[in-house]
Amino acid sequence: MVFTVYTIEMAYARMRELQELANRSRAHQPTAASKRAAKKHAKKR
Repeated sequence: MVFTVYTIEMAYARMRELQELANRSRAHQPTAASKRAAKKHAKKR
């Protein structure tokens, strides 16, 4: 039998990779806060 050792450090490194990818994909999009602000202003008009 082969056991793959998956350490906390490996899990943390993978989590950081995914977080960086998410941040990069969001970088060119407006933030959720600015979207909410835009909706509020649109309703007031």
